[in-house]
Amino acid sequence: MTLLETISGPRDLDALTREQLDQLAEEIREYLVRNVAKTGGHLGPNLGVVEMTIAIHRVFQSPKDAIVFDTGHQSYVHKLLTGRQDFSQLRQTGGLAGYPQRSESEHDIVESSHASSSLSWADGISKAFEMTGQRDRHVIAVVGDGALTGGMTWEALNNISDDNTRNLIIVVNDNGRSYAPTIGGMARFLSSVRTNSRYRNLHLSSSRAFDKLGRPARAIYQGVRGGLHGFLSRVSGNEALYSNLDIKYVGPVDGHDEHAMESALRQAKHYGAPVIVHAITEKGRGYEPALRDVADQFHAVGQIDPETGESLETAGAKSWTGVFADSLVELAESNERLVGITAAMLRPTGLHRMAERFPNRVFDVGIAEQHAVTSAAGLAFGGLHPVVAVYATFMNRAFDQVLMDVALHRAGVTFVLDRAGVTGPDGPSHHGVWDLSILQVVPGIRIAAPRDSVRLTEELGEAVRVEHAPTVLRFPKGAVGTEYAAERRTSDGVDVLRESDRKDVLIVTVGPMAGLGLDVAGRLEAQGIGATVVDPRWVVPVPRSVVDLSAEYRIVVSLEDGIRVGGIGTRIRQDLREADVDTAVTEIGLPDEFLDHGSRGDILERVGLTAQQIAQDVTAMVLGTKLPHARGASDETGAQPVILPAKK
Repeated sequence: MTLLETISGPRDLDALTREQLDQLAEEIREYLVRNVAKTGGHLGPNLGVVEMTIAIHRVFQSPKDAIVFDTGHQSYVHKLLTGRQDFSQLRQTGGLAGYPQRSESEHDIVESSHASSSLSWADGISKAFEMTGQRDRHVIAVVGDGALTGGMTWEALNNISDDNTRNLIIVVNDNGRSYAPTIGGMARFLSSVRTNSRYRNLHLSSSRAFDKLGRPARAIYQGVRGGLHGFLSRVSGNEALYSNLDIKYVGPVDGHDEHAMESALRQAKHYGAPVIVHAITEKGRGYEPALRDVADQFHAVGQIDPETGESLETAGAKSWTGVFADSLVELAESNERLVGITAAMLRPTGLHRMAERFPNRVFDVGIAEQHAVTSAAGLAFGGLHPVVAVYATFMNRAFDQVLMDVALHRAGVTFVLDRAGVTGPDGPSHHGVWDLSILQVVPGIRIAAPRDSVRLTEELGEAVRVEHAPTVLRFPKGAVGTEYAAERRTSDGVDVLRESDRKDVLIVTVGPMAGLGLDVAGRLEAQGIGATVVDPRWVVPVPRSVVDLSAEYRIVVSLEDGIRVGGIGTRIRQDLREADVDTAVTEIGLPDEFLDHGSRGDILERVGLTAQQIAQDVTAMVLGTKLPHARGASDETGAQPVILPAKK
């Protein structure tokens, strides 16, 4: 039996010797490489926090002491140490989540994987502990992997520093990276701390001197280390980072020296006030393929060969991200006003290709979506056309800036939302299912949803030509897949993908749901029900031809991969009523709930977004046995087409 197999909870760590702790760290790294290689997941970040996580659980009493992980993809080691050692279905339906999840363990507190929120959580929890007399409880916030570039972190620090009586420890996991090397002034400062030879030499020489004097001297050293740090930090200039925050600072500490981490954390624990413990770590630690990966040190991987790190996934069709990346570069070649902005996701969003071609025209602002959007408004005012590329789920964080800084000022800014819709294994906080319902309430906004690679290139070109309103282009995760040609295009740009002589059902599809819509139409035709499929291309505002076509059909079916509440189907229904068109509309999309992790196919099947289920439901509507009823439906005679002209 390995040491890891003997760990069923954090307190099993207490009896381990230093040698055993080192062995445990080695076993954990081997376990992570072996298992994450099979399922995919966040490998590099977790290899970098092994000793740090062991030390946290040795010093603190989880779950009595609350441990909050910022960017919760750093929690795999935490899961292993809290009794969850079956990674065989990691991020798959029925398996462990890739982030902390309360339903899995009492040791998990914050489930959201959006960065830079941990200190606000910790601020609130520690205040609650203090106000309710729970002074024997501590709060530990593990922040880092790029999260310090987020403004919310500094808003929280400002409040934490104003109240210095709480048991709050902030562990800064300083690995110099988020998805890629962390950028910005804060990153440069921390980098200078990591490499400052004067600080390192003074720190090491003083530590060694006390070590030579034996255990009593080491105890004295730990007691005076805070004062010693003041001298060292003044020599190295390190006090500049935290001097105005009025928070005790310990470090830098070697985050891969478990004993050193324990010593720093115990000192922080007994201080009786907020303390920052600054740990220097290496992303991908102990796994050579990850360390050689210049792009992101195996931040997130698919299935790989554990020995070589080579991907085992078969190269398929080009990805949506890849098509966007190439299309933007092509547009930028002929339009010098185009600039790119992203929030610490240069490579994941495809903007790295434009950065390689035009390095002075792409800006990575760190994990700061709000700043990115308002900065884009400023760039537009200055005469440029910014393209802001982020994951759809992270666009939620900057809604106010889209509304008040971009839309109110009629700024020509294009937002490109990658990973829209159901994304699969990353779980509730990563599904990009809210953008359609949230963004369509913004006055003047225009939203496009390409169904294939041809339309993506086409609609991106149309979006960047809009100069007096925000535009949005959204597409899903993964391979682009099938190209769907149109039978005809209406005068206002709506593509008719399939047109039936019998005007029973009009299916309006959003983006890549076109394939599902065509499948449903074929099944309905097999039942003798005429179905026409249209792709609006630009789904907001609703094109006039969609309204006119709706007046000719017995029922309208909208298909979208966003939540139904306030979705595109709702918008169509409202526009029909405004135009005095009384055709019934059934909105088919995702429920307004947090969808668990799992494959995209599993999730869509669970919520009923399959061709078989949709065709069955629509057939019942046409026959009048399910609401909403199609016009002219009769329970006795079946479908009775009655076409009513639209009111003028």
